[in-house]
This record gives sequence, structure tokens and C-alpha cells, in this order.
Amino acid sequence: EHDALLRNYLERERRGERAFYLDRSLDAGSYVIEGHALNRPQVIYSNVGNSGLIENLPRDGCVEIACLVDGNGIHPLHFGKLPTQLAALDSAHMMVHDLLVQALLNEDREAAVQTLMLDPLTAAVCSLTEIRQLFDEMAATQQNYLPHFMKQ
Repeated sequence: EHDALLRNYLERERRGERAFYLDRSLDAGSYVIEGHALNRPQVIYSNVGNSGLIENLPRDGCVEIACLVDGNGIHPLHFGKLPTQLAALDSAHMMVHDLLVQALLNEDREAAVQTLMLDPLTAAVCSLTEIRQLFDEMAATQQNYLPHFMKQ
């Protein structure tokens, strides 16, 4: 029944009729649907693989960038180079994320703690002792999902 209502709504929209008024949320989902299903180009900001879109950031990383959505899908837009100081900050942040992924995949508790210590946002407000305590609390909260990160 829901699919039939959606098809009816989209068909009426294609004919230029307003089937009913919908309030948009702040989520980009409705713009993606409108852009793709009705082929009405929309610009959204989305996380995508950096295939050279931001030239001076790691190509194997994920970047949030403007994307055009139309009847053919979602198309990330080339940005070019960031100012060097922003690229340095973003690259360092991306490396912290990469280190954390590696720590998780390798089930390496100490590597995860050290990664949290390298995070500039955490290090700006916490001492090394506080960061280790913070990690212990987070690991305890997630022990059902990450049992190998419990303190030995």
C-alpha cells in the first residue's frame, strides 16, 4: 500500500500537480529522492570516497563534498585543492580515523588507546591519564560488541 501511495504521489508530481504538501526534514534523503526519481537536479553534501575530488587529501579516505543528484544518480563534484593549512589539519584527522580502524581490525587495545591520544580534539581537553580513563569507560560500555578491548 505504501509503494502504491508513493507511485501515485510521484506520478502526480510529474504532471505538475501537488498531491499533498510535505514538510522537508533537514535530512538530505528527500532531496536525493526528488533529484533522482523526478530528475530534478539537487545539490547535497555527502560523504564519498575521495577519488581525487579534493586533490591534496588522501585518495583512500572519505570526504564530505557537494554532490549533484539527478535522474542518473549521485555525482560527487570535483573541489580541487584545499588551502594547505586546512589540508594538513584534515589529513591528520583522516590518519587518526585510519589508525582507529586498524586498531579495531587488529583487535589491538593499546593501539586504540594511543589513537585516541593522537586525536587533536581529545588531546586538547584531556590529559593522557584522562584519555586512558575515557577509553576504559567507552570500552566497558561497548564490551558486548568489542570484548577484546576490555582491560586485561
